[in-house]
Amino acid sequence: MDRHAPATGATAVGIVADGGFKVLLGAAFALGAAPLSRSLGAPLWLLVVSGASLLACGGAELGYARVRPARTCVRLMVGYDTAWALATLVGVLVAARGGTAGGEVWIGYQAVAPLLFAALLARAAPARLTPSAAS
Repeated sequence: MDRHAPATGATAVGIVADGGFKVLLGAAFALGAAPLSRSLGAPLWLLVVSGASLLACGGAELGYARVRPARTCVRLMVGYDTAWALATLVGVLVAARGGTAGGEVWIGYQAVAPLLFAALLARAAPARLTPSAAS
């Protein structure tokens, strides 16, 4: 597989699924901001910003899925998801120790990281079609 080629097959499905999940999560955060704010102990504005950020990132991921190299998309997804797991762990540990900022850590990550993800995806070089992919 050419490391500069666009995603195809299962990789393309995975990238589209990841972008679609971000869109759905962003919509859920934006639409359910008030109850989520109370449940997570995070400010309402942070949930709204996080929802908008996730919507924008998911849309960018869906838009760039076929025009950016698969390798770039997958690396960005792995980095994003690894940091998401770490933010989740930190949030849970803060909450388990009686802190009140666990939800803010988790939602705060989801307000900032998707914008970085989308910016890096937008800056990535376009995919190059291989001769076999062009036909």
